[in-house]
Amino acid sequence: MFAGAYLLLLPAAVLLYLKQRWYVASSIERLLMYFLVFFFFPGLLLLSPFVNLRPQRRKIEV
Repeated sequence: MFAGAYLLLLPAAVLLYLKQRWYVASSIERLLMYFLVFFFFPGLLLLSPFVNLRPQRRKIEV
């Protein structure tokens, strides 16, 4: 049960948090983000083939 949470649930929550806060985070919050990525790295590796975190395409009006 704890292994599933460590490898799937918590890394998914970390990815959602990173997606929401990456561009507006303060320096202390960014340090927390780096720690979370380090701590949940195995689960993030498992989820990485299925996640697309690239920025959305911009519409340029001419």
